[in-house]
Order: sequence, then C-alpha cells, then structure tokens
Amino acid sequence: MFDAQPHLIEEIRNRFAHVSDCPFQGERIFFENAGGALTLKSVVETSARFAAIPDNPGRDNPAGRAAVELIARAKDDMAVFFNAPGGQFIAGESGTELLFRLIGAACLGTPEGRVLGSTLEHPATRSAADRYAPIGGKRHVLVAHDDATGSVDADSYAPEITPDTRVATILHTSPVTGMGVDVAAIAAKIRQTAPDCYIIVDGIQHAAHGGLDLAALGVDGYVISPYKMFSRHGYGIAWLSERLAALPHDGLMGAPGAPWELGTRDAGAYAAFSDVVAYFDWLGGQVGDHEDRRARIVAAGEAIQAQEAALTRAMLHGAGNLPGLASFEGITILGGIDNPRREGLVSFALAGHEAGEIVAALNAAGIRTHIRKADHYSGNILNPLGMESCVRVSLCHYNTEAEVIRFLAAMRDIAS
Repeated sequence: MFDAQPHLIEEIRNRFAHVSDCPFQGERIFFENAGGALTLKSVVETSARFAAIPDNPGRDNPAGRAAVELIARAKDDMAVFFNAPGGQFIAGESGTELLFRLIGAACLGTPEGRVLGSTLEHPATRSAADRYAPIGGKRHVLVAHDDATGSVDADSYAPEITPDTRVATILHTSPVTGMGVDVAAIAAKIRQTAPDCYIIVDGIQHAAHGGLDLAALGVDGYVISPYKMFSRHGYGIAWLSERLAALPHDGLMGAPGAPWELGTRDAGAYAAFSDVVAYFDWLGGQVGDHEDRRARIVAAGEAIQAQEAALTRAMLHGAGNLPGLASFEGITILGGIDNPRREGLVSFALAGHEAGEIVAALNAAGIRTHIRKADHYSGNILNPLGMESCVRVSLCHYNTEAEVIRFLAAMRDIAS
C-alpha cells in the first residue's frame, strides 16, 4: 500500500493537478474519480503547448511532420500499454462516440442474427446496440446481470449465445456498482458457439484501475475515455482488431487506407495519452525492478489495484479507530460488502437519509462524491434493487487512508 511509503505517495500526488484542492471550492478530498479522474500535470502542460500550435499533421513543413511523428509514437505507446495483438488505435470525440461507431459498423457489416449484451452495461453500449441492431436486421438480446454481486459472468451469457450471434458487447467494469467483469471468460464462451462474433468492450470505467491486456481478452474492439484515466476531456481512444477495422465504416470517399478517423485529429490528445503511458512506466519503476517497459506497466497496474483494494477495505471495514460503512445500521452496499470484483468504488444507500442529502453534507465537509439516480444512466442497476438513488464514492490510487478516515468521520456525523 502506497500509504506505507510516505515518500512515494507524496511523489504520486505531486504529479496530479488539484489533488487536494478545487479551484472553485478550496481544500477538498476527491472521491469522484469515476466521474473523471484527476489530471496529470504533464497532461495539462502538453495540452497547453499543443493547443497553441496552428499547423495540421501531415503538412509539408516541420510542424506538420513533427505532429505525424508524435501521433505514430503515441500509437506505439498505446500498443505497449494495452498489450495489443496487432490491429489499430484511433482517436475520436469521446468514448461513447467511439462505441457507437464500432458497434454500428459491426451491426451493419454482418448478416442477420443477434446482438448480445447485458443489463449491467452503461447506456453507451446498450443505446448503440439498440439503435443499430434493428437496422442491421438483428435482434438485441440482453443477459440479466446478478443484482447480488453487481456483475455478470460467462455462465449467465451462455444460454443466450447462439451460432448466429454476430455482435456482442461487454462492460469491463460497472461505474455504478464498481464491480469488474471477466471479459476473457465471456469472450471465450461466446467464441465456442459463435467464433466469428465481433466482441466490443466498454473499458471506460476499468482503464484507470490497472490490468489492461488486450492480447489476453480475445476481443475485437476496446474503448476508453482518457479523462477517466488521468488525461483530459475532449477525446476517446479505441482499439480495433484487423477484422473489425476491415468492415465498412464511415469515412471520406477515396481516402487512402480507408481510415476510421474523421477529420483532422488533435495531435495534442495523442501526446497527452503518451504522458499517461509515461506515468505508468514511471510508477512501475518505483514499485518494481523491471528492465522491460511492458513489465513496468504491468507492475504499476498491480500496485494500483493493491492500493485501491486497501482503501476500499478501509472504507468498508474501518480505519483510524472509526467504524467502516459495513457496520452502519441501515446500510446497503451495492454488490455486497466483501466482493473480490470491486475496483476502487463503493456505492451505498443509508436508511433514513436521502442520497442527495448525504452527497451535499459530504461536500460541505470538503469531500467530493456523487449521487447516482435511477435514470437513463443508472436505472438498469438501481431499479431492480428498488432504489431511487445511491451515493457513489470512487477512489483512485493517489487517494490515501487519511482521506478515507476523514470520510468515515464525516459519515459518522451524518448518520448520528
């Protein structure tokens, strides 16, 4: 746990902007990482530098050539970071926009059949499949997730997998329950019956919590939103397998190579993602002794997971002589208390206290959290539980046990 290494946790926190203060509020603890993680200072600097450059990539001048080289280098960085088995990376408007594009192309470029997803998924994938499945002559089928665990597994998918399953969507981690999904197991189960199915993964919530390995997943598309993994708003990143990239898709007529990217991309966005990869590389060097870059990135991911597991365990079971959330009378913890699928997030409801009131009280105490309501974003999770709303407390590896203790003290006061 990084808290046991004061020098390291200080170094980590010093690399992020506004780690302990908000420019509008002042001092605060940031437990709203699922809504958008803190931004690396290097990303802020890179973004400002490239925002001032007027030249477009590909022009026959030094700036245009430099932008092309920078984008190529960033894509190489992505290939190492994601451990990508070939294919290509593209940038788009957002993670949601890219999911729509990949799912749309898969639905329209395959024969009639079925599109398979789950009720756990964010509306980004469910809405895209709902729109494009009927246009492509397909039925959209949703596998029910497990309310008790806040996740979904391969055995739940199995009864709905048919040989004519053409497209499948999988959520890697739920931004409401905080629970991860065994993507590799589900993908393998799908390919046993429908080997040619195009499998597209929403990795937006999972990406910041370590453990990205596309070669191990056996899927065709993977999408993230970099603002949720220490970069900035304004772009998304997608990986496409070679066979997914070969499907007909939106593009400019006659463009060489049938590119997926539409219009001139922001070279600064690519450069900012290289900053994220460099951060993982640096962190891996602090927690291990690996000469290989990929090994350092893996080590960083493992350390991140260990830190977040310790923090959520403290939040649930107590720290600093304060009781954890699990001991509060009338508490409901989404996905259960001791769930090994948990990735840096605890969502809860407390009997006798409205979720919005708790969020407001925590904010007044300088602790930033968020309310999830039974709306188009979270109703698929909350409605089956009979809940109108819940409080979402989402952490990242730069958070500390001292911050958790302040949160528990504030919750003690709210509940009393």
